[in-house]
Amino acid sequence: MQNLDKTGQGPSARTTQQTTRATTTRVLGQEAEDRAWAHLQRAGLTLVQRNYRTPGRGGGEIDLIVRERDGTLVFVEVRSRRSSSHGGAAASVGATKRQRIVRAAQHFLLRWRSLPPCRFDVVTVEGDQVVWLKAAFDAA
Repeated sequence: MQNLDKTGQGPSARTTQQTTRATTTRVLGQEAEDRAWAHLQRAGLTLVQRNYRTPGRGGGEIDLIVRERDGTLVFVEVRSRRSSSHGGAAASVGATKRQRIVRAAQHFLLRWRSLPPCRFDVVTVEGDQVVWLKAAFDAA
C-alpha cells in the first residue's frame, strides 16, 4: 500500500506538483522580467546585463542592470504579484532582499575602474500594470 499525504496523493504526485509550481513561478518571473525590460527599453535605457548572480551560497541576484542615457548604472529588481492583497509587489522587497541586491551590485562593480553614478530601482508587474519606481532604495 502506498503512503498518501493529507490530500490523498502519493509521493510522485507531490513531486510533480512541486516541480510544476516551481516551473510556473520561474516562467511567470521570466515573463515579468521581459515586460519590465520592454518598459525600460521604451524609456531609452540600454541593457548591461540580465540576471547577474554573485558566486557562492547566499549570494545575491540582480534581475536587470541597465544604463540611463546620462551614464547612470541602474540595478533593477523586478517583482510580480498576481494580486495586491498582501501589500503588492513593491512591498515584497524587504530589508534582506535589498541587502542582497546591494551586495551583488558591489560585487558587480569590482570589475569597474571608475565607479559610475548608480541607483537601485524596482519595477513591479501586477496584472496589466508595469510600474517603475526610480531610486526605490539606497545602498546604505
